[in-house]
Amino acid sequence: MAAHRFGLGEPTLSAIQGDPQSWLLAQIGPAEPLRGEALPSSAEALRRIAEFQRAKRQSDAAATDDLHALVQADLQARLRTAATTTRPFAERLAMFWCNHFTVSMAKASARGLVGAYEREAIRPYIGGSFEALLQHAVTHAGMLRYLDNHLSAGPHSRIVARLARRRGDERAPRISGLNENLAREVLELHTLGVNGGYSQADVTAFAAVLTGWRVPQQPRGDEASWFDAAWHEPGSKLVLGKRYAEGEAALPAVLHDLAHHPSTARFIATKLARHFVADDPPPALVDRLAHRFERSGGDLPSLYRELVAAPEAWTTPPVKLKTPEEFVVSTARMLRLGDEAFAHGRGDAGIAQLGQRVQAAPSPAGWPDRADEWLGPDAVWKRVEWASRVAERIGRGIDARRIARDSLGALLGEHSAREIERAADGPQALVLLLMAPEFQRR
Repeated sequence: MAAHRFGLGEPTLSAIQGDPQSWLLAQIGPAEPLRGEALPSSAEALRRIAEFQRAKRQSDAAATDDLHALVQADLQARLRTAATTTRPFAERLAMFWCNHFTVSMAKASARGLVGAYEREAIRPYIGGSFEALLQHAVTHAGMLRYLDNHLSAGPHSRIVARLARRRGDERAPRISGLNENLAREVLELHTLGVNGGYSQADVTAFAAVLTGWRVPQQPRGDEASWFDAAWHEPGSKLVLGKRYAEGEAALPAVLHDLAHHPSTARFIATKLARHFVADDPPPALVDRLAHRFERSGGDLPSLYRELVAAPEAWTTPPVKLKTPEEFVVSTARMLRLGDEAFAHGRGDAGIAQLGQRVQAAPSPAGWPDRADEWLGPDAVWKRVEWASRVAERIGRGIDARRIARDSLGALLGEHSAREIERAADGPQALVLLLMAPEFQRR
């Protein structure tokens, strides 16, 4: 259970079976740096994106190749790190928080920034407070661009007044006024939840707080985002019944209050329990996690320890289905493929073909986290085809029967063990192992 429910699968359970809880607890902390060469900062990525846009206007194919190489390097760094890490629980937590605070390259404005966002705003902070994680995620250039806050301007801001005087000047920057996208998603998806007690008036007021937080076309040094008072809506704002003064300090103050709101505690507790335990998590477990969140002030390690200690986390049957990314990564780990699984030229090893483009979630809500979302007949058949291709390539050189016993241990049911033992050859045995419910579920 430690290896598969909390981790990403292991080739052998020998290092865990003595004390599974201690094995998990020792992994709590910041996620390790992604393994890749010359991965750009968000500021450098923005400069390369600007160069790509300039060259695109001039039909320069080399710039397109450069942006594609940047995206591929980010993608492979994530997958290769997950396939080789000795801290798979920390890696699973990083995946969880990246999906919770989704920034997706499915939207053109964020393409090229998703990897830097994960490295700078998520991975270093998953072992600290929820407030710090929230602050870094919301103010990162990737999030500001993905949810259009870099285009948002206060209706009464200095920039709007200035542009009004330049109406008709084609050289003047174009703005669309107040944009509520980021404010709405922070409230609905990142903190309080859809039923968290906020109103449309709160969304509008919070959007006004967020005005001025911008991303430049050409960063200054290492700064990829900053507060520009000229774009900020003047005057105080009333959010969730509390008034905040205008200016740069308002956003950290609002995020602090959101991070410590009771609705946030319950929303995060529910999502964490759903991700690791069950689609409909045990109410008692959610209650304890929410209480721990509130009592600790949103201390994430305290929340993780409460989850690992929960009896429900060890007794609930494995009914969660691995996402395509988890399925492919856990296969690479179980078969000890290491970096080779995602070597140059193999890209994501077929994850996109299974229905999940890594770092490209279809909406700000991220990828679905319920088993039935991944269980359609076509989706299952694609997993069979993928497993068959892997088995044809390497199945004759490995002992799938031994790997099944070593990796799944007591999770391996009698029926699956018998079918794998009776396989006609090595490739068929490996397909049966990869498609066994005990390996597909966590």
